Amino acid sequence: MTPQALKSLLEAEISELVLTEREQSTPVAFVVPVDRLKEVMIFLHQDSRCYFDMLSCLTGVDLGKEANQMEVIYHLNSIPKGMSIAVVVQLERENPVVVTVSDIWRTADWHERETYDLLGIRFEGHPDLRRILLPNDWEGHPLRKDYKEQEYYHGMKVEY
Repeated sequence: MTPQALKSLLEAEISELVLTEREQSTPVAFVVPVDRLKEVMIFLHQDSRCYFDMLSCLTGVDLGKEANQMEVIYHLNSIPKGMSIAVVVQLERENPVVVTVSDIWRTADWHERETYDLLGIRFEGHPDLRRILLPNDWEGHPLRKDYKEQEYYHGMKVEY
């Protein structure tokens, strides 16, 4: 199935869905409205015509204060169909919240926790959303563009 055929399939099967294709992206990336993410992901996973059975990566990106946005990029593979795509959602930078997909692909569990830990993006419905790399009382999210490093942590100088 070509990316254009997949886009047409999604827009035909999911009522009033409008996808934007991100040009010059490898694999092809579709920008999905954040409020439609769950139904798109369920369709991509369950429909036999596409059957994206693997979430290989989930990445958060801080686009900065000027853009006032963050993104979550999901890399999906269909092993039986030999297809790969990326699904992108854009979030408000000041309150980045998106629904979890950990109930669809188990691999999202740790990817979402890592994205939460490093960028502060919250995944609504996640079964155990807590820090995974940094201590629970660490201040801030280090991959945010406006992150200010702590000078001290529990009385110890934090050196970079």
